[in-house]
Parts: sequence; C-alpha cells; structure tokens
Amino acid sequence: MAFYSEDDKAEDYLFKIVLIGDSAVGKSNLLARFARDEFYPNSKSTIGVEFQTQKMDINGKEIKAQIWDTAGQERFRAVTSAYYRGAVGALLVYDISRRQTFDSVGRWLNELHTHSDMNVVTILVGNKSDLKDAREVPTVEGKDLAEAQGLFFMETSALDSSNVAAAFQTVVKEIYNILSRKVILSQELNKPGAPELGNGKTVVLQGDGNQEGNAETKKGCCSS
Repeated sequence: MAFYSEDDKAEDYLFKIVLIGDSAVGKSNLLARFARDEFYPNSKSTIGVEFQTQKMDINGKEIKAQIWDTAGQERFRAVTSAYYRGAVGALLVYDISRRQTFDSVGRWLNELHTHSDMNVVTILVGNKSDLKDAREVPTVEGKDLAEAQGLFFMETSALDSSNVAAAFQTVVKEIYNILSRKVILSQELNKPGAPELGNGKTVVLQGDGNQEGNAETKKGCCSS
C-alpha cells in the first residue's frame, strides 16, 4: 500500500480512492455531492474514467483525496488494472432499492483484491437510502456482509446528502491512521531511513498481518 506526499508541500498527502459497484448505483452522484455539493437527477452513465481531487484536514495535515469514478458496465472493464493501480481506499457502492446490485458485491470485492493491495481500506456503501418505500436490501444485511468481510459500512443518499461526506471521510481518516501507526512503529524500531510524516517521500506500507484486529476496529466505528 503506497501513500504519496507531494514534494512542493511537505504536509500534503495524496490518497487515491476508487469508486466501484454496478452501473447506476449512484457512484458519480456520490462524488458530485461530496466534491461539489451537486446532484444530477438525470445523470448519464459514466463513460471511461473520471476523477476529482478533494482536500481534507486531518490532525492538522492537509490530505488530498484523488477519487476515481468509472463505469460499472462490463464493456468498460478493460480499464480495470490501471484504474485500481495505486489505490489505497475504495467505496464499494450498491443501490438499496436494487437487490441485484447488492448481490454483485462479492464480485466487486474479488476484482478489487485481484487488481490492488489486499489492505485497501474499503467501505461498503448502501446508496439511495432516501428510497425507503422501494428498499430491497435491509440495512442489517449490509451491516452483516460488511462485518463478515471486515469492511466499514454506511448507508448514504446522494440526493439528500445523508452520510455522503462521512463515507469518504471514514476511508481517508483510516488510511491516514494506518500511515501514522506504521510511521510511529518504524521510528520506535529505529529502522534506518524510517519515514516521517510530511517528509515529502513516498511511504510504502506492507500488510501487518493483523487483519482480524483491523476488522474488529472497523466493526466498532461503522454506522448507518
């Protein structure tokens, strides 16, 4: 898992985050709501790949989240490898009013793990929570699946903004927390060339083998 810090501003970190999930689950509108506070009720399917960069402040550090959005249709799957390369966070989105999009979650997780680091911070997002009368996927099913897979979980509505910022912030904050723990551990072990926060260099983080512990942490901070 690699985290990039810009050389010209030592306090900046750039985290690549990908949006994945079936077509028409609302990925582009989630990004539009988060990045520009906009919503497009008649938005067309994304063609190819688009991305937005959003700044966030965490513990006094300026974090840039580069959020990538791609089409969920099968014919655009050729971009897969390049799309996932370097990603340290992911929002896996389904539509609470369309069960087939929830049934696809396992396939998307497999694809994410095939093309990226197994330690990518991932949140399962049940979007369109405003469609209460059309709900096909109960909240508890989303929570149970996320718990079983060691994912964060949240239900959102790009239409009314519910939990949209919180979903993105949850991922970014966890990435930063992992980076901070790794740096502190390296410094405590007095490793030669131990990375420091804000030193303007690429920091490469290896998995710590504590997947169960990480999953437990995630369960404790999930919300709907």
